[in-house]
Amino acid sequence: MTDTILYIEWNDALKSWTPNLRDDGKPLYVQIAEAIRHDVETGVLDAGDRLPPQRSVAKLVGLDFTTVSRGYSEAAKRGYIDTFVGRGSFIRKPEETSEKADPRRALEEDPNMNMPPEPDDPALVARMEQGLTHVSANLVPLLRYQSIIGSRQDRETAARWMTINGIDITADQLAITPGAHASLLSILTLLSKPGDTVICERVTYPGIRAIAAQLGIRLVGVRSDNSGILPDELDAAIREHAPSALYLNPTLQNPLTLTIPTERREQIASVLNNYGLPLIEDDACRFVSSDAPPPISQQIPELGWYIAGLSKCLGAGLRLALTAVPSGLSKTHFTRALQASNVMASPITTALMARWIEDGTAAAVQKFVRKEANRRQNLAAKIMLDQDFVGSNEAFNIWLKLPEGSSRADVMSHMANRQVGVMPSNAFTVTGAPDEAVRVCLGGPISYSQLTEDLEALNYAITHQNWVP
Repeated sequence: MTDTILYIEWNDALKSWTPNLRDDGKPLYVQIAEAIRHDVETGVLDAGDRLPPQRSVAKLVGLDFTTVSRGYSEAAKRGYIDTFVGRGSFIRKPEETSEKADPRRALEEDPNMNMPPEPDDPALVARMEQGLTHVSANLVPLLRYQSIIGSRQDRETAARWMTINGIDITADQLAITPGAHASLLSILTLLSKPGDTVICERVTYPGIRAIAAQLGIRLVGVRSDNSGILPDELDAAIREHAPSALYLNPTLQNPLTLTIPTERREQIASVLNNYGLPLIEDDACRFVSSDAPPPISQQIPELGWYIAGLSKCLGAGLRLALTAVPSGLSKTHFTRALQASNVMASPITTALMARWIEDGTAAAVQKFVRKEANRRQNLAAKIMLDQDFVGSNEAFNIWLKLPEGSSRADVMSHMANRQVGVMPSNAFTVTGAPDEAVRVCLGGPISYSQLTEDLEALNYAITHQNWVP
């Protein structure tokens, strides 16, 4: 399309427009760009509208010209506007893409992984896709080797996101890693050697079991109640086993879905502080929970390794986690361990993460995930009403305790051809005989209607002891 055609299609009459700047801590030039996007989405601005000159906007909102000019440039980079010398800036018409979804890309997902519900709102998906425009515009530099722990710019953006979500942190404390597993592997490499013991909950996240086995580390499970790991039992286990660290999954714990309350977190911190024992706080669902207490690590900053994953909120395919090193400890050793095993987080997915945070897409996805997870928990509560299970409003699974006469093997056999993900308690149990229980996943690619059908089939089979597949 030539400039002549564009000139005919676009409206050269100035649009009366004032950016609505939000006091959200973002740079003013970013707020200007996001104000343009917001007003396009809400119909205040239409494709082809000519924006007021930058100097006029600067005078109107009381900003210097350079800030407004940078805001217009940022909006152009994001694809919101097109600017022509001598003519001005115009709202860009959304471009239709010729790319179609490749069905082969949807064949490899693992339904047994505890994934968040997937966005199905076309407007939200389109907003997520828009972030790739920024990635595409910066593709060549993003293909280079970059900082092991993420660029300063991206760490500052991530630190703002964490602060908004109740985690007190600075960019200097933060490392962006290629997923929580990469962080766990590097941390355990630093804290433990083969033959050492790490304490965790008796029923815990399977990933830590796999990593510990790879490193030759022995896990010892400690009993929990409905508020999490028991402080007295933790104290006794430390004295008995002289562990190198405590591993905890404190928010919407996988698989039991419990969140450790503030008082119990304080008790755990006190025990660890008494012994000077490091904590590995794997807060995978921190960004999913809307009311999680402050991290335990903040109470023991010199002992706490803190990992806030993005897989459960923004998507596992990003392979990103935000990791804080204990205060007073140099990040150098952690960085070297991370580099040896993973080199760096992908600059491409890191840039996409940062753009989603900056333009509000991350918050929109977070809102959807919380709402849909709650909806699916309500569905499970309705269908499994007569079963013994635990769940939590924003968790992606339930922990189903099987009635007498039922077994994990029976359930796994019966549900083998269903889309809902079911995992036996064996995978989660560190110490003692596994309970007759299974984790039932409610999220991932399964639709709400299919989930309804599968949960009804599971409930019927357990209730009637009908184990014929």
